[in-house]
Amino acid sequence: MDIYLPIAEISLDVTVLLILGAAVGFLSGVFGVGGGFLLTPLLIFIGVPPTVAVASSANQLVGASVSGALAHWRRGNVDLKMGLVLLVGGILGSILGVWLFGLLRRIGQIELVIALSYVVLLGTLGGLMLIEGTRAALRRRRPGASRRKLHQHIWVHGLPLKMRFRRSKLYISALLPLGLGFFIGILSAIMGVGGGFVMIPAMIYMLGMPTSVVPGTSLFQIIFVAASVTILQAINNRTVDLVLALVLLLGGVIGAQIGSRVGSRMRGEYLRILLAVLVIAMAGKLAIDMTATPDRLFSTAVVL
Repeated sequence: MDIYLPIAEISLDVTVLLILGAAVGFLSGVFGVGGGFLLTPLLIFIGVPPTVAVASSANQLVGASVSGALAHWRRGNVDLKMGLVLLVGGILGSILGVWLFGLLRRIGQIELVIALSYVVLLGTLGGLMLIEGTRAALRRRRPGASRRKLHQHIWVHGLPLKMRFRRSKLYISALLPLGLGFFIGILSAIMGVGGGFVMIPAMIYMLGMPTSVVPGTSLFQIIFVAASVTILQAINNRTVDLVLALVLLLGGVIGAQIGSRVGSRMRGEYLRILLAVLVIAMAGKLAIDMTATPDRLFSTAVVL
C-alpha cells in the first residue's frame, strides 16, 4: 500500500518504510548507534530527496534511540553524567550544523556535501573499526596473548576542567566529551545521523569508556541531539516530512527493543566488526552511485 509524503512530494510503499524503520531500530539496539548512517542513504536510494531524507531521519532517530536507551538503562549500562556532558556539546553543534545546512542549500551544494560526507566518513571509520575489531578478536583467540589498553594517553588527556565519571571509571577533562558532542551535533544536522558511527569508536578509543556502557550512553545523547536537529530543521529549513518520520518511527521503536537484547549477548569486538562491515558497504554503494553514468545525461529541474 502506497502512502503519500507531502514534503517529499512522492508516494512510497508503507511496508518498505516500516521495514526500513525496524532495521534501523534493530541496529540502534545492537550497536548503540542512531542508525541514520544507514537510513538516510537508503531513503535517498528509494527516491526521497536528500534534504528531506536528512531532516526526517533525524526525527526517526529520536524514537529508536529512546527505545534502545531505555533497554540499556534497565541493565544499568548508561553513564548519565557522561551523557549530559556530551549532550551540551551536541546541542551547540546542532545549532551551528542547521545553519550550515541552510547555507549550503541556498547555494545549491547541499546534496553534493551530503554524499561526499558519507563516502569519506563511512569509508574511513569503517576501515579503522574493521582493522581494530579484527585485531581484538585475534588477540582473544590467542592463548596467553597480552591485553592492550583501549586507549593511549596523549596530550588531550592533560586538558583542564577534569571531571570524574564514576560509571565509566574515568577521570578526564570535560572538554573531550564536550568537543566530541559538538562535532556529532554538526554531523547530525548536515547528514541526518545520530553520529553513533563516530561516537562509538571515539568513546571507546579516545575517551577510554568500557564497551558495556558505550551503546546506552551514546543512545541517551542521540535522543536529545536528534530532537534538537528535527525542531531546528522544521523551523529554519522546512524539510521535515512528518508522515515519513512517523512511519519510520513506528518500525524503529519495535526494532530497537529486539536489537538491544541481541547486542547484550554479543562480544564487543564482534559488534565492532559487524558495524564496520555495514559502514564500509554503505560507503561503497554511495561511491558507486556518485561515479556511475546516469541513465539520462541531460535533465531539467525547477528550483523553488
